[in-house]
Amino acid sequence: MANKEHAKHGKAHIRTKRGIMSDFELLDLSRQSPDFVQQDTWRVFRIMAEFVEGFEVLSRIGPAVAIFGSSRASGQEQYCEKARETARLLAKRGVAVVTGGGGGFMEAANRGAKEGGGLSVGLNIELPFEQVPNEYLDVMMEFHYFFCRKVMFLKYSIGFIMFPGGFGTMDELFEALTLIQTQRNQNFGLVLYGREHWQGLLDWLREKLRDTGYISPEDLDIPHVTDDPAEAVDIILKRLRAVARRAAAKKGGEALWLPGAPGQAKRRRSSRRT
Repeated sequence: MANKEHAKHGKAHIRTKRGIMSDFELLDLSRQSPDFVQQDTWRVFRIMAEFVEGFEVLSRIGPAVAIFGSSRASGQEQYCEKARETARLLAKRGVAVVTGGGGGFMEAANRGAKEGGGLSVGLNIELPFEQVPNEYLDVMMEFHYFFCRKVMFLKYSIGFIMFPGGFGTMDELFEALTLIQTQRNQNFGLVLYGREHWQGLLDWLREKLRDTGYISPEDLDIPHVTDDPAEAVDIILKRLRAVARRAAAKKGGEALWLPGAPGQAKRRRSSRRT
C-alpha cells in the first residue's frame, strides 16, 4: 500500500522494508515447522537488519529534530499549521525534520520541512490502520519493531518537539523524559507545544508524582512548554549548538558547523548531492 502511495506521487529516495504480508508469511505457523517459530532467536536477524539499515541511512542526515503528534488531527488545524511553521523554521536553519511519516501533525511537519528547503524524513511503522506514509518525504524507512524505530528517533535527533497526540506520542515523551532524567541523554531538548493541551498533564505530574516524592522537583524543568514556533526552535538550537561545541572540543578545534546560520539549509542540501 505504501509503495503504491509513493508511486502515485512520483517520489525518489524512498527506502522501505518488507511489509506486513511478508512478515506474516515469515511467521505463519501453517507455512513452517513448529520448531522454527518457537525459537525466538531467529527473530534476532530481522531485529539486527532493522538496526543496521537504520544506522546506515540515518547517520547521513545530519543534525535533526523529531516532531511528534497525532495522525488523527481532525479539528486541530491551528496546531497543524504551527507544526508546519515550526518545521519550516528548523529547515531554514539547516536542521533535518524527522517524524513518524504518517498523516496529521506528522504530515504537517514534513510539509513544512520541504517548504523550508530542508531534509524531510519519515520513520514509518507497520500498522493495520492509520499509518500510510505522507507525500512530503525525502527519506522514508519502514519499521516492523517499535523499539527499533524508537532507538532511531532518540539516536539521530537532538531534540523532540511534541504536539498533541495519543498513546504513541505519550510513549515517545516519557521515554525521552526517562533518558534525560537518568542522564542517558543529557544534551537533549524537549519541547511541549501548546500549553492549553499539556497543562493538565503537567499539573498531574506535579500533584501525583512530584508532591508524593516519586520524582524530584527539578524533573519538571526538563520539558519546555511554548505556544510559539520560533521559541520552540530556539530551545532546540541551543542544544544543537552545545552538542556541536562539545564535539569540537573533543577534537581540539572549533565547531565547523553551528546550526542557525543563514542559508545553511541550502548549503546542506547541495552537499548531499555532491
